[in-house]
Amino acid sequence: MEPICQLDPELKRHELEGFEFPLGVYPVEAMTPAPGYRSEFEPADGDDDDGKWEHWPDRYVYDAVVSAERVQAFTVAALTMMPRRVFPILDFLGHDAYREIDPYIAYEPCGIDEILEATERFGPFFFEDGMCGFGAMSDEPFAYLFLDEHKILTIRVEPDLREKVERLLRAFDLAAVPEPSGADAAAHEHRGVLLAPADRPELMSGEEIVERLRDDWRLSLNIDPEGNVDDGGQVLGATGWRCLMRFPREAAVDAYAELYLIASSLNEAELLCLAESEALASSAAGVVIGEGLVVAADRLSPEQLEAALESIRSKPVGAGSPRPPRGSAKTLLRRGTRVLWRGWL
Repeated sequence: MEPICQLDPELKRHELEGFEFPLGVYPVEAMTPAPGYRSEFEPADGDDDDGKWEHWPDRYVYDAVVSAERVQAFTVAALTMMPRRVFPILDFLGHDAYREIDPYIAYEPCGIDEILEATERFGPFFFEDGMCGFGAMSDEPFAYLFLDEHKILTIRVEPDLREKVERLLRAFDLAAVPEPSGADAAAHEHRGVLLAPADRPELMSGEEIVERLRDDWRLSLNIDPEGNVDDGGQVLGATGWRCLMRFPREAAVDAYAELYLIASSLNEAELLCLAESEALASSAAGVVIGEGLVVAADRLSPEQLEAALESIRSKPVGAGSPRPPRGSAKTLLRRGTRVLWRGWL
C-alpha cells in the first residue's frame, strides 16, 4: 500500500475575526490578524563565501499572509510562476538538541512538476503542519519562493517579474498593508498535525515525509558538516548523537537500525555509522540486502543521551545482543568518539 499523509481529525482550527490559522500554528494571546502583503526593493548582494550560489540580483520581495483555507491554492499558483527547473528548499523543526530548524537544500535542480506533485501528495504536511516550511529558487531568471512554518509566503523576484507577482496578488484579492499579521505576530504555538499511529504504517509521519523528500528532491542538510556548533555559534566539541540507518530488503519495506554514538561533527557521525553498516547487515543475514544509508543524525544533550542509554539497558536482550557501556553521559563524552550502541528498530 502506498503511504499516505493524513490530518489528525481530533485537531481543532483556531479562528479570529474570520481569519483561519493553520492547524499547526496558532496564536496564544490576543491579536488582530491582518491578511495582505508587504513589498520592498532589495539591492543586489555580493558573492557568497563558499561560491555555491551566484549572488542575488536586484529584486523585489513580497511577504504575504492569507487565511488558512487559501494557503494551498495561493502557494501552488505562485509555484506555477517558477521556471521549469528549480532548487528545492525544506525546513523542518526536528529533534536536534542544539538546532531549532533542520535546513535542507538541493544543489542539483529538479523539475517544478516534482515540487507540485509533492504538494498534492503531502498537502497536509506542507500547508497545515507547524513543523515545516518549504520552497524553491532558481537562477535564470532569479526567483525565490518560501512558505515558512507559520504559512507565510515570501516571494523574491528580479524586477522583470514584478508585474507577474503583483497580478497573482490581485487575483487573490490581496492588498498592500503596512504590516501583514499572521500567527507569528503574537506569542504562538507550533505543533505537528499528521495522524500517524504506530499501528497504522500506511500513514506517514513528518519525519517519514522529510526522509522521502530528501530522496526525491536530492536534499542535503545545509550545515557545516565538519563543525559542531549550536544555533548561537558556540562550539560544542564532542556530543552525543542518535542516528538512523536505512537498509533495503528484498520484496519488503526497508529495515531501520538505530545507533547512539559520540562524535564531533556530522561527517564524523556519518562515518561511524557507515563503519557499522557491514556488522549490522551481518546481524540480519538474509533479511537486509545492500549497504545502509544514514537518513537521520540528531545531536543529544548529555541528559538525553543518558536517558536513552538507560532505557536500552533496562530492556531485556537476547544472547549476544550488545549493551551500552556503563558510565554517566559526561564520562562517556570524555572518552571521545565511538559508537555506544546499535540495534534494529
